This record gives sequence, structure tokens and C-alpha cells, in this order.
Amino acid sequence: MSIGAQFQLSFPGFSLDVDLDLPGRGVTALFGQSGCGKTTLLRCMAGLEHGSGRLEVNGEVWQDEARFVPTHQRPLGYVFQDARLFAHLDVRRNLDYGRRRTASTDFSRRDAIIDLLGLGPLLDRMPARLSGGEQQRVAIARALLTAPRLLLMDEPLASLDHARKQEFLPWLERLRDELDIPLIYVSHAPDEVARLADHIVVMEAGRTVAQGPLAEILARIDLPIRLGEDAGAVFAATVAERDAEWHLARVEFDGGELWVRDSGVPVGREVRVRVLARDVSIANSRHDDVSIMNLLPATVVAHAAEDHPSQVLVQLRVGGTLLLGRLTRRSAQRLDLAPGRDVWVQIKAVALIG
Repeated sequence: MSIGAQFQLSFPGFSLDVDLDLPGRGVTALFGQSGCGKTTLLRCMAGLEHGSGRLEVNGEVWQDEARFVPTHQRPLGYVFQDARLFAHLDVRRNLDYGRRRTASTDFSRRDAIIDLLGLGPLLDRMPARLSGGEQQRVAIARALLTAPRLLLMDEPLASLDHARKQEFLPWLERLRDELDIPLIYVSHAPDEVARLADHIVVMEAGRTVAQGPLAEILARIDLPIRLGEDAGAVFAATVAERDAEWHLARVEFDGGELWVRDSGVPVGREVRVRVLARDVSIANSRHDDVSIMNLLPATVVAHAAEDHPSQVLVQLRVGGTLLLGRLTRRSAQRLDLAPGRDVWVQIKAVALIG
């Protein structure tokens, strides 16, 4: 199962030219700065922009040189930055509109989607009485009720403040874990991408500069789009132990183990771990007389200059896992951090993000 998307499209002052081979399920993030072409690419996939090229979704051709399936005939759902609910209809009737588009009488599917997104208590409310996050959940449910074979989301959290985003992200995680259709997610927020995506496409000026599995791409240091303070690695781990006395949990990954704050995740559960480059320090020998508990042997893979001339980003291998560390060029020279050098990494903070 896969999605093949090749598009060329030109506007005054902008051109899109992409050739993508994406997974046929899971979450693919289109990531890049504003104006890089993310939304234009999403609109091409939806058929809202008539770019030349080809789109094939899990074996079904929606566009090529001989055909162009119009938007209303493409089996997709589209969630915009704003929910675009019908203001004169309550939540129940907004959802029924989505179901009627497919003439579906499968009420079990409708009920399952309502349960998945926690909409039962909201069915009789009007859109004006919903929070921004609640409105987006209704918009997603309405899109899913059209029985799409592809779900497109264009920065669905852009209109929410930080607190509402943190409330909404778990619903998107449930969607990622339980849907069996591909989801293309547009964002320029590194924290959203790190938490939700399985696959990432990095875009710049209408072109693709990198695409691949999330962990692999985030750990690269050669991409033209820098993440600044958000640079870091994401990898899978398993909760191995919970320490009730100190409210900590031990997670194991391909490279060792880390102690993190206990967030209530059961032992044996797989989790997604994020380690920011700013929270990694490097030493040539092990130091146990420090407050940092997470000390791991590592090997320097490569390093690259950061945007500020005083800084350098170091790529490190810990077992089968790649990490990033940020330090000054002066420190890197003093430690002689040449590729292949064995070092110790000290990890000051670790986040479980999903």
C-alpha cells in the first residue's frame, strides 16, 4: 500500500515540483516554513488545484495524463484550519451531513466514530457553543463519515492556543493509532510533527528536500531547514519499570535505557521518546558525580555548523539509535569530537510524547 504523488504547478512567483512515494497508512507530515508549498500540495492531492502530474492512492489512480477525477468524486476527507461547520445545524446534523454524502446506513460506523472522538456529550450542541478543539473534532468526524480512503488535514491546530492544542493532540493520536487509512498532515510546528507523524516530507520553496521515516529524518544534520531550539531526536522505547517512590519510569530502547518522569504509562507499553539537542551534553569520560541520571556511551557520527557561528550540532549513535547534541564550537574542538570518537552523552531531559 502506498501513495504516489507527482505534481508540477506554477503561479507568479512560485512553483511546485514534487515527486513523492508515501506510505499507504499512518500519518505523513508535510513540514516546512510558511509559503513552502505544503497547502498547495495538499490542494493538488484533493483536486482543488489542477496541477499536472499523477496521483495514485493504494492502487487507485485519481489523476494522470489521461484523467482527472474531480474533488467531489475523490474518496477523501479534508479538514481545514477552521472547522467550517454549518452554524445553523447542531453537531448531530453536521455529522449526518457527512454520512449522507455516502448514502450510508451503517450506524455502527457512525457510532464508532462518535465514540473515537468523544462527541457523544456534544451531539445536541450548536457550533457556537463548542470550543475550538471541539469544533475540530466534529470536523474530523464529519470527514471520516464520508468513508474516505485518504484523510487530508491542513494545520488543524493552527487556530488553537497552547492549552487547547495539548487537549486536542491525544484525539489525533487516537486517530493515528486506530485508523487504517493514510493521513496527510500539514504543519510547521515541530512538536506536533514529532508527536504525531510516522513519515515526514520536508519542503522548501515548492520542492522536497527530504522524505522518509520520522526518526531518520529528524536525526539528520544536513537539511537546509533548521529547527533551532526544537532540533532533536525521536525514537521508540518500551516502559520497563515504574518507581513509585521517586515517581520515575525506566524506558528501554535500542541503545540502552533512560529514566523519565512517570506519566502513568503501564509497564510493557511502547512509547515515543523525544530528546532535544539542547538537553544533551557530551563528555570524553563517564562522570557519575553529577545530577544527571541518564549517562550513555555513544559514538560521534558527524557534526555540522548551526545558524549561529558559535554553535555546532553533533550527531551521535547510541546503539542503534541516533541522537543530536548542541554545543559550542569551542567545546567541540576542546573535546576533539571527530567522527568515530567514543564519548559519553548526558541527557538532562527526556519527554514521552505518545
